[in-house]
Amino acid sequence: MRPIGGWREFKATGITNPVRGMLGWVENDGSRWVAAGSSDELHVVSTSGTVTDITPSGFTSGLVRSAINTGYGGGTYGTGTYGTPRDDATTYDEAAVWSLDTWGEYLVGCCRSDGKLYEWQLDTGTAAAAISNAPTSCVGLVATEERFLFALGASGNRRLVAWCDQEDNTTWTPAATNQAGDFPLQTSGEIMQGVRTRGQTLILTNVDAHTATFVGGNTVYSFERIGEACGVISRLGCCVAEGSAFWMGQRSFFQYTGGGAEPLESEVADEVFTNMNRAQASLIWSVTNSLFGEIWWFYPSASSIEVDSYVVYNYRAGHWATGSIDRTAGFDRGTWRYPMWIDSTGDLYEQEYAFAHGGETPFVESGPVLLGAGDRVMVCKNLYPDEETQGEVQGTFKTRFYPNGTEREYGPYDMTNPTSIRFTGRQVRMRLESTGPQDWRVGTMRIDADAGGER
Repeated sequence: MRPIGGWREFKATGITNPVRGMLGWVENDGSRWVAAGSSDELHVVSTSGTVTDITPSGFTSGLVRSAINTGYGGGTYGTGTYGTPRDDATTYDEAAVWSLDTWGEYLVGCCRSDGKLYEWQLDTGTAAAAISNAPTSCVGLVATEERFLFALGASGNRRLVAWCDQEDNTTWTPAATNQAGDFPLQTSGEIMQGVRTRGQTLILTNVDAHTATFVGGNTVYSFERIGEACGVISRLGCCVAEGSAFWMGQRSFFQYTGGGAEPLESEVADEVFTNMNRAQASLIWSVTNSLFGEIWWFYPSASSIEVDSYVVYNYRAGHWATGSIDRTAGFDRGTWRYPMWIDSTGDLYEQEYAFAHGGETPFVESGPVLLGAGDRVMVCKNLYPDEETQGEVQGTFKTRFYPNGTEREYGPYDMTNPTSIRFTGRQVRMRLESTGPQDWRVGTMRIDADAGGER
């Protein structure tokens, strides 16, 4: 990755609060744009480097981070015992995040703190303007493949999906001469997010999942619940890759490929959900990294009030990874050659450019390796490396004699044929780290190990 300055650095544009929503898109003549919204501003940057503040006039700003009142005044009078915090009976205010999309070549957006639907028609001399006749007090929006604009949680009804006439986002009142309409979802939750999937629009609440399918006629859209107890954790917690949707739930992950909502098995879910600041869950966001077939979720760890951690699912290989990084918003490659993600200070990065990692050292680490049932000691003597270019990684081993015993570390070892190693343990983990900024690859590493005794 590399930080990119000039017109791509939002820090210089006047945005002072962390970005909570980004979009890159191309207009009809091929010109490219980036939009970035914070809790109190909305900016766009053109291909030529022109930075424009398009924050709507009268925009109602929101919170930079979530706020929860578990103390005095946080609930109804007489609720619970005096002096005891009550998480489920108190006031929770979400951080202000932007739902951004395109209406043809125009930018459309909605910030939950404000609730209005806005459109910006590429005129750098004007700010984004409220869409005429559109519902207010909304929580988000999504443009469908059929060229309808969905207002989510329209008019303050957190279960209501309203849509404009086809190809006309200023006509919202249903009539015999148009296809505008609305539909209240049959759900006990509230609408959180809408995304386009293959042939449908997926509407996620905080408790379940629904699809909207275009049927035309007087009905226009048919709605179906396709999953229960699978709500999304935040308003930006779902993204789409190759026609399928992937999202983070309250304690697990889910996917939708066209049938029903399905749990996504994850060996790292316990690590992620037990090390999360749930009071700041509204900051969680997701992005597709299509170059490598990955879905990334960014979240605040238990000790942080800002996004500082991530979990990655590779939907092509079916494996997971976790780590720490500061990124608050971004979008996939396509508009530009590389994915662009931004950090909490306003620095924008081309995320997959070259092999610099911002001071971090890339690594892979195995789980515990055992002999048989783990009742015998391994006496490890040699490592036989398998690298695309030998010497680009170094290895470290971590051993234990018991699952809860003291862990000992050996290495790092430089790779030779063979690499001499000397240690014992009932279980062994291997960690491989890069020795420099290069595109390193490893295959199947082999260890020469003898079985020792049971003690």
